[in-house]
Amino acid sequence: MSGNGAGADRVLAPFGRRALEVVDNHRSDGYRLFSLRDEDGPIPSAGQFYMLAARARWAQRDERPFLPRAFSVADAVEEEPGLRLDFLVDDVGPGTARLAGLEPGEQVWVNGPLGRPFSTPRDLAPGAAGAILVGGGIGVAPLAILRRQLADRGVPTRILLGYRDREHSGGLDDLFACCEVRVATEDGHAGHKGYVTDLLAVLLEGDEAGSAAVYSCGPPPMLEAVRAMCEASGVACELAMESPMACGFGACFGCALPLAGGGYMRLCVDGPVVGGDQIETALVAGSGHR
Repeated sequence: MSGNGAGADRVLAPFGRRALEVVDNHRSDGYRLFSLRDEDGPIPSAGQFYMLAARARWAQRDERPFLPRAFSVADAVEEEPGLRLDFLVDDVGPGTARLAGLEPGEQVWVNGPLGRPFSTPRDLAPGAAGAILVGGGIGVAPLAILRRQLADRGVPTRILLGYRDREHSGGLDDLFACCEVRVATEDGHAGHKGYVTDLLAVLLEGDEAGSAAVYSCGPPPMLEAVRAMCEASGVACELAMESPMACGFGACFGCALPLAGGGYMRLCVDGPVVGGDQIETALVAGSGHR
């Protein structure tokens, strides 16, 4: 298995932050999906992220929110002029609440694309010809652009998405409407009642499991379950992880993550996509942005 996304093309961000215009913001079930117009930035690779801060009403007197928030890009579509960048957000705190409330015409300070993206299946394992995408909650976002970029390369994919309940779900119709998706919900309001890892277990028991690589993003307990299941099955996997970030380019060391062989990696520059064999556990303390 490759380390640090070694088989993937890393798109470099333009120097400095830039102000992008909000062109859309609408409800996507329990989440919000907002779009920015990027006339000068490059097309990001799946798994990369952006540091975002609203240009107006961001640093309030109580300094919440103050630092920018790291968000995986859910899609990047070429439109004239430039790109439309889509982001999925769940209103869980002052930073996400401000981004969820963005209105068309407002501007957002953006730095990105940043970080190392997902590798191709064959870069992860020579015999892997397809991909299994496993998303949980707001973590379904980077799997949407991954699915599209894999489809552009003709890579067959199977998509498994899990949600806690109806209130904490979204992005399905907006980001995955064009493809077949298996869904698991803990409250049973849609699809399989249970965990998305229940669906993954079925696929990993099949005869074709060894011909696929697993890609996952979601809450740390889910990522750890995916990592452990793939390790037990001998299936290559990559995880898009999250950790508190202040800068996004390796200066603050706020997102240091312990490695399986000792030492640390900075998730913002050495990740956020990591190989399942690089880490001992995906249960990272302090993950989640508000």
